[in-house]
Amino acid sequence: MQNPFVRPISRLSLALPLLALAACGGKDAPTPSYQAEMFSTAASPFAHNYDATSQETCEASRRALLSQGYVTTMPQPDTVDATKNFQPAADTHVVVSFHVVCTAGENASNTSIAYVNAVQDGYTLKKSDTSASVGLSVLGSLSLPIRSNSDSMVKISSETVPAGKFYDRFFSLVGHYLKTVPRSSPISGENVSSEALAPSLILNSPELTPTPIVVQSTAASSAARAELKAGAASSAPAASAVSAASASATAVTAAAPASAPAAASAATP
Repeated sequence: MQNPFVRPISRLSLALPLLALAACGGKDAPTPSYQAEMFSTAASPFAHNYDATSQETCEASRRALLSQGYVTTMPQPDTVDATKNFQPAADTHVVVSFHVVCTAGENASNTSIAYVNAVQDGYTLKKSDTSASVGLSVLGSLSLPIRSNSDSMVKISSETVPAGKFYDRFFSLVGHYLKTVPRSSPISGENVSSEALAPSLILNSPELTPTPIVVQSTAASSAARAELKAGAASSAPAASAVSAASASATAVTAAAPASAPAAASAATP
């Protein structure tokens, strides 16, 4: 005779695993963190506006990070990268990487926006044991265990520092350094005035006056030569007349002293 309790028990034993699998499959999976990103058009907690140029804002950001112990890399005109190490526990190590990007403002020409992002990487100390055995043939099958321990830092986490007071303190410190960093501003044309120099400051010495250099074309130089030749030809008769007049004047001057004693002797009784 068949036992009436055998079949129900077997069916129940088969149904229990199915129910367990259904319960596991019906559990909600954790929502990924990136699903919380809103990409809103509101003011970003990772950005801040400054009344300065983008280059001045990046310089103030670099000084702010250096003042807090961060090590900066090769700076760029619009980018600043810096890192800082922390040791919260003996077997835990944390590295904070800071990244700043400076862009021009949206409304005015002398404004800028600083976009900030800080990433925190976590490391932990991991110990690994290695063992080996050495066989000595002289003493027979003898094995000596050799164990060594090696410690290494293993990266266990990497997370962007969430928005909050951490970035607010940084933005406040950048604003402080913007007040102390030397800044240059353009001078408007209305404020520029000029005054004439005093006469005593003007140099009129001929030794200090540069001689102008006249550059003439070929046609102009040929015309100038022709004018010089014509002037030389017209001045030749005048020059001869002047020379003849000077020669006669010389003769009269030479004859005058010789006749003067003769006239004096004739007048004597």
